[in-house]
Amino acid sequence: MIVELRQYTLRPGRRDDLVELFDREFVESQEALGMRVLGQFRDLDHPDRFVWLRGFPDMAVRLRGLREFYGGPVWKEHGPAANDTMLDSDDVLLLKEIVPLPPRADREPAALTATVWFRDRPFDAEFTAWFAARAAGAVAVLATEYAVNDFPALPVREGEHAFVWFARHEETVEVPARFGVTGTDRLHLLATVRSAFR
Repeated sequence: MIVELRQYTLRPGRRDDLVELFDREFVESQEALGMRVLGQFRDLDHPDRFVWLRGFPDMAVRLRGLREFYGGPVWKEHGPAANDTMLDSDDVLLLKEIVPLPPRADREPAALTATVWFRDRPFDAEFTAWFAARAAGAVAVLATEYAVNDFPALPVREGEHAFVWFARHEETVEVPARFGVTGTDRLHLLATVRSAFR
């Protein structure tokens, strides 16, 4: 599966407005077009950040789904209100699953930690095997998808190599210097009521 990790910086105090609108209008309307809304989250460290995950079986479905959604009636009606909450929506990593995201779960909203590692080259099978032997708490693992973004109206970060893993609790894994990790982001996330991935 192809996955977008989307981090939006919002206008101060507008996050709950976007969460309510998103959960009400943008879940079923995207899934009806072949996309999967995998998870929506409040960033616990940044009160004006909204994080969400959107999945596609492949890049062809992504292109078709994005064209139909952003050119369709739901976005035409509700897109301006969503955009009005946002300062920036271009912080997007295009990823592929290594360990699949869990199926939809009907439970109370839960806290998750997402760790994002960056380095100056792709994360290869050697790194993945090393990680798998140490991060028993990982519930989903993704890495950069290198396909060309063929829907340029929605930019993605390019020229970066990312490895992303989600855990249900705070877990730290120290990466040996030989793997050349150049940066780490850690996101503390609280799932919204409608979030599939908790």
